[in-house]
Amino acid sequence: MDFLLSFSRLIDALNEAVGRLVSWLTLLMVVIGVYNAVTRKLSQTIGVDLSSNTYIELQWYMFALVFMWGAAYTLKHNAHVRVDIIYSRLSERGKAWVDVFGTVLFLLPFTAVVLWTAFPIVFESWKIHEMSPDPGGLPRYPIKAALIVAFVLLFLQGLSELIKRIALLTGHQVALASGSEEEPSL
Repeated sequence: MDFLLSFSRLIDALNEAVGRLVSWLTLLMVVIGVYNAVTRKLSQTIGVDLSSNTYIELQWYMFALVFMWGAAYTLKHNAHVRVDIIYSRLSERGKAWVDVFGTVLFLLPFTAVVLWTAFPIVFESWKIHEMSPDPGGLPRYPIKAALIVAFVLLFLQGLSELIKRIALLTGHQVALASGSEEEPSL
């Protein structure tokens, strides 16, 4: 179990780093959005087109990266949306069982299916160097590859969370999303 917990900590560290990087993309995305809005208004005022599809698509791509690559970070911090009418009333051990079943039955199979279906699409996009159909648009193949990275990160974080929940259920001390050491005597 110690090896698996070390592997879990490695995954957590990776997704923590990616999450922090992605948080900076949010700021950059806002700056580009402001630039897009200002140049569009200025273009209308002075009659010279200063805006570009490149910046608009760049903003979309950054939003996609924030959303996709932030998913594993969100899971790591247990900050995802959940309907917890019942879950919130469960003991830590009960929550761990729900998390184990949810991860095994839903999260890991879902991420595996997305990866399985996305690989051919991404491969084809890279093969033809797919471009945006819009004038001045960006290449599409890198953002499609980001989908693969996102679901690999999410799959790995799912494994990490599964390892931590099983460790908790088997009596090991585990640091969960709250950051506190959980007592093994549940």
